[in-house]
Formats: sequence, C-alpha cells, structure tokens
Amino acid sequence: QEQLVESGGGLVQAGGSLRLSCAAAGRTFSIYYMGWFRQAPGKEREFVAGITWSGLSTDYAESVKGRFTISRDNAKNTVYLQMNSLKPEDTAVYYCAGGRGSRFPSSYDYWGQGTLVTVSS
Repeated sequence: QEQLVESGGGLVQAGGSLRLSCAAAGRTFSIYYMGWFRQAPGKEREFVAGITWSGLSTDYAESVKGRFTISRDNAKNTVYLQMNSLKPEDTAVYYCAGGRGSRFPSSYDYWGQGTLVTVSS
C-alpha cells in the first residue's frame, strides 16, 4: 500500500515558479508510473504530467508543455513537478498519483491529498 503526500503549493504571482513534491511511503514506489493531475473549482480533474518508473520517459499536457517539468528520485521515493512561468489558469489543487500510467485518472491506484496552487495576476 502506497501513501502519497504532496507539498510545495502556495500563492505565487503570474510568471513565478513553484516546485511541488510528492513523497511516497511504501516499498514499491519505484515500480509505479507517477502522474500529476490538477483540479480547478468547478472543473474535472485533468492530467498535467506523467513519468515512467525509470524516469526516462515523460508526458505532458499541451497546456503545460515547455513550462512544467516532472522528475523523480526513486532513492528518495519522491516525484517532483517544477512549474515555471505560472499563469492564473494554472490555479488548482494539484494531486500526485501512482499507477499503471496514462492520462486517465482511472488508471491510477494511489492518490495524495492534494496541494493548492494559486497564481495571482
């Protein structure tokens, strides 16, 4: 059983940066595809970025490509989301998830509690 805990959210001005972390408490973190999702008020949860267990392959939503970078450190059981050039439309609760890998939330077995990112204009 994996437990995921996100951190690093907060309030930032447009154009600024934040780095989210997701720490996993479990023995099998390294075998999972890890993803970041976000959910804005009144909207569905959407895929942001994903990374394979090896870290060699990544996937990004078009809306964040070139601005966000996902990475992982299996030795630390942690996955990161570096967010640069933030825009007000990036405001959402961000969730990390572990699972089989895809852009669909149903493919993920484990979820964190979420961390709020607010980007002011």
